[in-house]
Amino acid sequence: MNDPVLAQRLLWARRGTAYFARKLSELRDEEFDEQTRLPGWTRRHLIAHVGYNARAIARLVEWAATGVETPMYSSPQARAEEIEKGATLRPFALRALAEHAAVHLNVLWRDLPAERWSEKVRTAQGRIVPASETPWMRAREVWIHAVDLDNGASFHDFEPELLDALLADVTGLWQRKQQGPSLVLRPTDRESAEYRVEVEGSAPRAVRGSTADLVRWVTGRGAVELEADGGELPRLGRWL
Repeated sequence: MNDPVLAQRLLWARRGTAYFARKLSELRDEEFDEQTRLPGWTRRHLIAHVGYNARAIARLVEWAATGVETPMYSSPQARAEEIEKGATLRPFALRALAEHAAVHLNVLWRDLPAERWSEKVRTAQGRIVPASETPWMRAREVWIHAVDLDNGASFHDFEPELLDALLADVTGLWQRKQQGPSLVLRPTDRESAEYRVEVEGSAPRAVRGSTADLVRWVTGRGAVELEADGGELPRLGRWL
């Protein structure tokens, strides 16, 4: 593959899939009913979501391959209903869903011709992106939701380059949307690195911490061992 960015994103997606699968395999069936780190979702909901997300992203890859529009979901309501229904599946069926959907998506990526990776598709949020964005979309899902399973996965397990990419992704989105608050994120384990969100009308506040802890915070998974100018951490908006 001649595109190093795409190759890296595919690698992150595949490694993240393996990481999620490992954490899932460590759960006993009776633990599927326990809560995750996501309010209102049990592990059943989360596992169903991750499986159906692979199917949804696969539809985007098929769109790029064929030119026939196949949206991720027919509507936000249909997506929510699919997850609720999936959460009622028996544990063996949920495990099979997560595994088989991931394998199918990987096959579609493998077989997508080089010239089709630039084909435009539409995300569930309505963004128009090239198909080459789909591995990154999946990488975010599997890595972060592995932590959400709440059985030992940690942002500190993520490789440094992935953490850097996640920080850049979140702050870049907030900057484009002009979504406050204004921030300067300064990872204490990266020499001279900083990530800025500058929103008109507000002065940026600096927040320091390890890259892993900053990623945890900006993705809405809580604040641990962070320091902010002025004492209290700024209140963040949604990421996705």
